[in-house]
Amino acid sequence: MSDSHNPPRIAVLSGGVGPERDVSINSGSALADALESFYPVDLIDVKERKLPRELDPERHVVFSIIHGTFGEDGSLQAMLEEGGFSFAGCDSASSRLCMHKGNCKDKVRENGVRTVSDFRFQNPREVSASSVIESLGTELVVKPADQGSSVALHICSGEEELERALDQLPEGSWMIEKRIVGREVTIGLLQGEPLGIVEVVPEGGVYDYTRKYSAGKTEYRFPAVLDLDLEQEVRSMSKLAYDSCDCRDFARVDFMISEDGIVYFLEINTLPGLTTTSLFPKSASCSGYDFSRLSQKLLEGAMTRYKASPSILQQT
Repeated sequence: MSDSHNPPRIAVLSGGVGPERDVSINSGSALADALESFYPVDLIDVKERKLPRELDPERHVVFSIIHGTFGEDGSLQAMLEEGGFSFAGCDSASSRLCMHKGNCKDKVRENGVRTVSDFRFQNPREVSASSVIESLGTELVVKPADQGSSVALHICSGEEELERALDQLPEGSWMIEKRIVGREVTIGLLQGEPLGIVEVVPEGGVYDYTRKYSAGKTEYRFPAVLDLDLEQEVRSMSKLAYDSCDCRDFARVDFMISEDGIVYFLEINTLPGLTTTSLFPKSASCSGYDFSRLSQKLLEGAMTRYKASPSILQQT
């Protein structure tokens, strides 16, 4: 039982059932190591779509770092909410919204954030490559609408390459975006406040899964060197996107800046990676956070909610 003299245990959930399982394991390990300096920590490898049995809402504050399927799409968050748990990060509704790139773009666009034009589909066999090119142009990005970490990302130039990419895809939730050539930047938000801007410069110009998670494949410039007006626009658009989607505690927002200096929103990551090569810690370092202090700050909102929960208040 918890009381005012007995701090909760931090349950770090990692792994999961999706294609980003290995990344999640690395994030979970790094996070647990950092938090162990301040709290008792249970690092739990989640291997199925349900809450681990050992979790207790009166004893644990949960920090899930399960990326993608189940962990980031609102499913796990809904289970935690139903179980009465205090947990770090966005709630189930915000997680579900942000996981679907198309729905997220629609929401932020309603609130004045500039987005990239796209075409969405379920069955790739029913897509007319020529019609897509007529609408979006010849330079295109094909990607899942509901996965993260640049899984199954295809860069296409022209009708033949687009048809070849479509032939490889199973049915599912997909989108084709007009490709913006320019600078890719990302920015973390901590308790709703923008941190530093990181510029991502991948080898070969495409930030796919391999370049994202292989050391030496991508150059990171942080803080990014941007004109003041561009920097201010990225920061204000990130805050507007975060607030539009009712994010809480933390998130990371990705943008492209075209060669003519136009900023385009790409997506919100509600559970950004926390590995040694991850972008969120780099963004936070620009604002003076080392990984240890960042890990505490990421947990702050959940700790506040835990202390305010009815079952805990009754015990104090």
